Amino acid sequence: MDASHPEGGASVGWVTVEEWSGSSASALSRTAILTASASSLTSRRFGSRLGRISSRMLGAFVPEGFPGSVTPDYAPFQMWDTLQGLSTYIRAMLSTQALLGAIGVGEQSATVIGATFQWFLRDLTGMLGGILFTFYQGSNLDSNAKMWRLVADFMNDLGMLMDLLSPLFPSSLIVLMCLGSLSRSFTGVASGATRAALTQHFALANNAADISAKEGSQETLATMLGMGLGMLLAHITREHALSVWVSFLSLTMFHMYANYKAVQSLSLTTLNSERASILLQYFKECGEVLAPQQVSQQEHILPFWSSWRKLIRVKLPHERVHLGAKASMLTHTDMLEIAKTRSHYENANYLLLYKEGTVRIFIHKQATPADVLKSFIHGLVLANLTEDGKIQHAEACQWMIEKYTTFISKLQIEGYSTERLLSHSIVWRAHWLHGQLDEKLK
Repeated sequence: MDASHPEGGASVGWVTVEEWSGSSASALSRTAILTASASSLTSRRFGSRLGRISSRMLGAFVPEGFPGSVTPDYAPFQMWDTLQGLSTYIRAMLSTQALLGAIGVGEQSATVIGATFQWFLRDLTGMLGGILFTFYQGSNLDSNAKMWRLVADFMNDLGMLMDLLSPLFPSSLIVLMCLGSLSRSFTGVASGATRAALTQHFALANNAADISAKEGSQETLATMLGMGLGMLLAHITREHALSVWVSFLSLTMFHMYANYKAVQSLSLTTLNSERASILLQYFKECGEVLAPQQVSQQEHILPFWSSWRKLIRVKLPHERVHLGAKASMLTHTDMLEIAKTRSHYENANYLLLYKEGTVRIFIHKQATPADVLKSFIHGLVLANLTEDGKIQHAEACQWMIEKYTTFISKLQIEGYSTERLLSHSIVWRAHWLHGQLDEKLK
C-alpha cells in the first residue's frame, strides 16, 4: 500500500491498495489494484473470472500452499495413485455385477434370506481377516510402507478376481465370496496404515489433516469417474464373457503398473532397516550419505523379492542383523561369548552376539528409540566387518566411537529423521548385571 499527503495537513493525496491471492506467501498472484484520490476511485483487475473460479476449484483437491507445503514426491505419487484408483473402481463394477449375478439377483428362484446369509458370511470373514492381519502384521506396516502399499493393492486385485470367478463355480460360491472378502480386508488394513505413514511424510508444514482431507476429495472424484465409466463398460460388455475378462485383465495390468510407479516415486526420509543399511554402506565407502531420491532407487519394494532371496539363500546386509533377539534362547556357549565381549558394551543399552552368520541384538529394557537405532547401526558394522568367522567386536566399537556421530549428523543434514528406526515391534527385551556375570558362568 502506498500513500502520500502533506506533512501535518488534513487532506489526503492518494492511496493505492493491491489485492493478492494465494494459499501461501510463496505462491501469490496479484488480482487487483485500487487507487483512490480525493475525488475518484479507479480499479484494475488481473486475470479472468474463469481463472479465478478454476483456482478456487483446484483448492478443493490440493493442499493449501501447494506445492511448497508438501514434499516433491507428492505430485507424482498422487497422479499415479489417482490413476490406479480409477482403474480399481471401473473393475469394481464388473466384479460386483458378476457377484450379484452369482448370488441370484434377478432370478426368480433366489430368496432374500439366502442372499442375505451369503452376504453376511462374506462380511464376517472380512472383519475377522482384518483383525487377524492387524494382529500379525500391524507393527510392520510403518517400517515397510512401500512394500505393504503394493501388497494391499495386489490383495485387492485378488479379491476382485474371486468375485469375477464366482459365477463360473456356483458350487463354491460361498468359498469364493469369503476369499474375496478376506483379500479385501487385508487391503483395507494395509492401505489405511500405509496411507497414514505417507501423509506424515508429505506434510512439510504440519498440514497432515489438510493433506488427508484433500486426498479424500481426490479419491471421491476418482470414485465417481470410475463408477460412471464402470457402469458404461458393464453395459457394453453385458452377456459377453470374453469382453468382460479382457477388460478386467487389461485394467488389472494397468492397475499394477500404476501402483508400482506410484510407490517407486516415493523418496521417504524415515529410516527402516534397508534404508539404514544402504546409507551406511555408502557412508563407509565415500564418507557421505545418499539423498533420499538416490536411496529410493536402490530399495527393493516388490513384495515377493524377500521370499525369492530366501529360496536362493541370499541375504542382504540388513537381513544379517536380528533386532530384538530373545534372551531365553541363549545357550551356555552364547553366555560365555557375551561374557568375553561385554566390556565393549559397558555404556550401551544393548548387547551384540554374532552367531551362525547373524548378529543378534539384545535390547535392554530401558533402551530408548535412539538406542535401538544405534544398536542396529552397530550390528550392521559388526556384520560387515566379520569375515571368515573372525568376529571383530573391537573394530566395530572403534568405528562407532569415531564415525557414528558424524554419520548421524550427515543424515540429519540430508533431511532424514534420526529419532528412531522404523522396525518390527521389539517385544523381547533384556536386563543384565555385568558385575555378577562371571560368577554365574564359573
